[in-house]
Amino acid sequence: MGLLDRISMLVRSNLNDLLDRAEDPEKALDQIIRDMADAIGKAKSQVAETIAQKNLVESNLNQARKLSNEWGGKAQLAVNKGADDLAREALRRKRDYDSNAHVYESQLATQIEVTDKLKADLQALQSKYEGVVRNREVLIARHRTAKAQAMVHKTAAALSGIDPSSELSRMEEKIRVEEARAAAHAELSENTMDRRIAELEADPDVESELAALKAAASPPAALPEGREGREGRRT
Repeated sequence: MGLLDRISMLVRSNLNDLLDRAEDPEKALDQIIRDMADAIGKAKSQVAETIAQKNLVESNLNQARKLSNEWGGKAQLAVNKGADDLAREALRRKRDYDSNAHVYESQLATQIEVTDKLKADLQALQSKYEGVVRNREVLIARHRTAKAQAMVHKTAAALSGIDPSSELSRMEEKIRVEEARAAAHAELSENTMDRRIAELEADPDVESELAALKAAASPPAALPEGREGREGRRT
């Protein structure tokens, strides 16, 4: 397979598929662009060599035609001079150059056809390469979009087996349990506070009885000195 054929296969390859199989699509695409540029550079050298060969064949053809004409003229001169033996030798050489010219003509026609085709192929490849370079960001964006779509489909498939209502019910039940626990803690705190406040509150009846007991148990208050003397004289 020729170099241009290999380049054509590279350009015709599905770039999206190459990117999908690459770990880093951007690096992969940049590598593809570098490979294409290198291959096209080599192809240009090959086409240039083909053109050089065509030019060489064309030069050989022109030289053969020139020599044929020269020996034809020499043959005519020999005939004019009556030198038939020289004329015969000149004609033989003219015939050889004519034969070479026919070969070169055939080679040149083939070489021109090949060269024109290679030049056209190279131009097409160059255009495709330039298109890949221009569309680099578009290709990467398409690849990213494709991966995102694949991820969405994969996630949707995974969620399809989950019952949302069941999950919501389980979550609601969990919240209710937490609410019940919080209410229980609040109730315990409230009862404790009420009990402490009740303990601090006094029973009026009990307080009255306590005051009476305290009064009975206390000694009578001492009378003032002057008053006590007067009371004794009365008695």
